[in-house]
Amino acid sequence: MLRSRIIPCLLIHDGGLNKTERFKPGKYVGDPLNAVKIFNEKQVDELVLIDIDATSKRREPDFARLRSIAIESRMPLCYGGGVTTAEQAARIISLGFEKVSVSAAALERPNLIREMATAIGSQSVVVTIDVKKGGLFSGENILTHNGTRKHKISVTDWIKQASLLGAGEIVVNSIDRDGTMSGYDLDLAKRARSATDLPMTFMGGAGSVADMEALINTVGVCGAAAGSLFVFKGAFKAVLINYERPKQLVA
Repeated sequence: MLRSRIIPCLLIHDGGLNKTERFKPGKYVGDPLNAVKIFNEKQVDELVLIDIDATSKRREPDFARLRSIAIESRMPLCYGGGVTTAEQAARIISLGFEKVSVSAAALERPNLIREMATAIGSQSVVVTIDVKKGGLFSGENILTHNGTRKHKISVTDWIKQASLLGAGEIVVNSIDRDGTMSGYDLDLAKRARSATDLPMTFMGGAGSVADMEALINTVGVCGAAAGSLFVFKGAFKAVLINYERPKQLVA
């Protein structure tokens, strides 16, 4: 039986971990391997790692770093950043990752989703959609390349297309809520959830366990992902890696 997952999401920038706010330059929060070791001890449901430099700098994933992370990890791993071919995705899976996420490359060449599904199985293909509200009458836009490139397709249409092409999971990330710890965009979550029956994860805005409970109560079984919530402590955002599940998900 499917259950909701509570998922830390770590951003890799210049080799270290970085926490952004609304996709603007963020705060250094530590070393990726050290974070993996701590999350191992906390028995997290899943860990997502995104290299936010790879796509914008047009470079492929750092396979050596990913190998080190996979060797150290005792939890399911998902990686995104710089993946442009099914061969790269297969290599990442061979290192010990369970899932590979694509964003910009899939929007530029949607058939990549089908190619990846053939190579590694649909269950391992994650399509991540970064969403930002437009002007008063322009609705929402899908952005890539760290929020600098706009795409014309609507969020729900892209979710439906990605699902038909063979994606196994959809991740929807609110740029407007990123790093704000002000709660998830529940309206966006409801509309995205209505577009597909695929497993879905939401990111952007989680500031408390109560925010995660509100998300799960609104859309049902899903992944509730967060960055700041799991790496900051207190009003001054001291760096402290932590992990807590909503009481309804504690076995």
